Amino acid sequence: MSPNRISSRKNKPDQQIAFLKQTPLFADLTTSALQTLLTDFTSRIYRRDELIFRQGDKSHEVYLVQKGKLRVYKVSPSGGETSINIFFPTDVVGEFAAVDDQPRSASAKAIGVCHLLVMSQANFLHHLRTMPDLALSLARLLTNKLRWTAAYAETIAQYDAAGRLLHILLSYNEQFGEILEPGKRYVLNLALNQTDLASLIGSRREWVNRLLQDWRKRGLIEFDAGKIIILDLPRVEAERDSRIEANVVRW
Repeated sequence: MSPNRISSRKNKPDQQIAFLKQTPLFADLTTSALQTLLTDFTSRIYRRDELIFRQGDKSHEVYLVQKGKLRVYKVSPSGGETSINIFFPTDVVGEFAAVDDQPRSASAKAIGVCHLLVMSQANFLHHLRTMPDLALSLARLLTNKLRWTAAYAETIAQYDAAGRLLHILLSYNEQFGEILEPGKRYVLNLALNQTDLASLIGSRREWVNRLLQDWRKRGLIEFDAGKIIILDLPRVEAERDSRIEANVVRW
């Protein structure tokens, strides 16, 4: 085991059960079923930028984010990174490889300190076979991820790069943004640097830096040490929508 990774079972079972009940994949299961699942989870702590799994790995463990955040990304043959998504507490990661038994299709890295609950492929598949409600919840989870992928593909077709970044930030804000002023000002703590933001839309850090400076001057968005501060939500939404026209090819 990596010296930077810590395995532990110190968390109290009742606290772990309460957490599992908040997780979409396990929310519909009985307390008895959750107690059975809990015996097959191991807690691990990953430090900032520590690799959780690598693209092409033949590992098949399933991860549940308990605290912190992690980033899933693809690596090009030239070594460039394109982020696929950011995962937050109660999110499940790695279930694709567990189900289809294929190598990892992407890499995952901790954003800051990240606490994960980990289950082996064998145990995960066993529980899917013996718990119909879990199998149904997994089907819903995979369907939601497919819908997200389809929506992201639509943003690529509709928006230019600036519009894609705004769309992603607004989507995360709907899920995790903290209200500073209802309907107007919000803060989104993604703990991502400008390089990470650029990788979300397949762009360069320098271009994202210029874009953020422009948005700050216009009173739309501020970027401060990994925090995105939406200064005027209606104007940011209008700016995003205007980028559809910016991506239209005129003949």
